[in-house]
Formats: sequence, C-alpha cells, structure tokens
Amino acid sequence: MTAAWDTALQAPDWERPPVWIHGDLDARNLLVARGRLCAVIDFGCLGVGDPACDVTVVWNMLSADTRDLFRTELSVDEATWARSRGWALSQALLALNYYTLETNPVLVEQARRSLAEVLADHAR
Repeated sequence: MTAAWDTALQAPDWERPPVWIHGDLDARNLLVARGRLCAVIDFGCLGVGDPACDVTVVWNMLSADTRDLFRTELSVDEATWARSRGWALSQALLALNYYTLETNPVLVEQARRSLAEVLADHAR
C-alpha cells in the first residue's frame, strides 16, 4: 500500500486546465440497462479539477482487462493514472476505517474490492 501511495504522491500534478468532474463515480451512481451504461446520477460532488478523481471508477468497477481498455480509449497518461490509483487507495482505506460490515456492507465490500484492484494494478 505504501508503494502505491508513494507512486501517487510522486506523480506530477495536473498541469492542464481543470476539467468537469463528477467526484463520486461508483456503482451507486451509475445506472445500467441491458449491460450498457445509460445514466450517471448524484452530482452533489460536481466540480472542476483533476480528471484523476473520476478515473478512480476503474478500480471501483472494472477488471484489469477492462481497465486497460478504458485507459487506452480515454488516453489516460501515466501521471493521471498514478494519481487516480492513489485517490482510489485513499477512498478505500477511508471507507474501511469508517464503515463495518454491520453499518454499511455494500461500501465495505466495494472498498475491499477496490483496494485489491489498486494493489494488483500497482504490482503489474
């Protein structure tokens, strides 16, 4: 975990103009019909900033194979990828520190899965 975190901290900052970000892309805010994304909801965290914030969806929702496709299709650069992985790591650890299986099993399981995906991706 510390190696993934260190990599994220060492990644260059987003130097381009800020972009619109959703701020909370995860399974609870993505609606799917017939296997396809049809809507994104809950824009309470909407803002402008570093796109790494929304790239975190790859560790929250996608497998290693589909992560690679996502990254290729959106041309996500190495620095954004590293910052996003750190962001996902932080979100997972905060959720696991705050919630339990008794208080919010959905977020605990998502955090565990995201953490495993972040660590597996960093090890590649």
